[in-house]
Amino acid sequence: MAVILGIDPGSRFTGYGVIAHQGAKFQYLGSGCIKVGEHDFPTRLKMIYQGITQLIEQFSPSDFAIEQVFVAHNPSSALKLGQARGAAIVAATMQSVSVSEYSARQIKQAVAGTGGADKNQVQEMVKRILKLPGTPQADAADALAVAICHAHSRQNLIKMAGAARKTVRGRLR
Repeated sequence: MAVILGIDPGSRFTGYGVIAHQGAKFQYLGSGCIKVGEHDFPTRLKMIYQGITQLIEQFSPSDFAIEQVFVAHNPSSALKLGQARGAAIVAATMQSVSVSEYSARQIKQAVAGTGGADKNQVQEMVKRILKLPGTPQADAADALAVAICHAHSRQNLIKMAGAARKTVRGRLR
């Protein structure tokens, strides 16, 4: 069973979600938010790094999945988000956890069936997929969606590898 740590990066709130996945089964392990408050920016990056490191030590994930930077209207915000992502990725690589990145569209497609899903749709589908008793907070739901997206992607790669192996065996006979 793979344990996946999903991250929704942010320079003030970094959502995290941890799931276990095998085949068609998902198990919720935990979620929440790393809140870094109003500290100066370098301190916030340090807190993100430390928070991710603690999560990796606590849950021992085999995989780490993170949302890619989305550049909208504010380049300054995009740069800060990129730096927050960098702090999270470095924390994962320092703990030798493999890192995968997904676009917001890929994540929404994997969870809600459409790349244009809104936050409420993502939250509701995360709740259903993981059979949660309540709706997770937005940043945590987004992070859980990242983890679910990675689980689906991982599952597809395993299926393709199996199909390729069967093809190769068939040709060698």
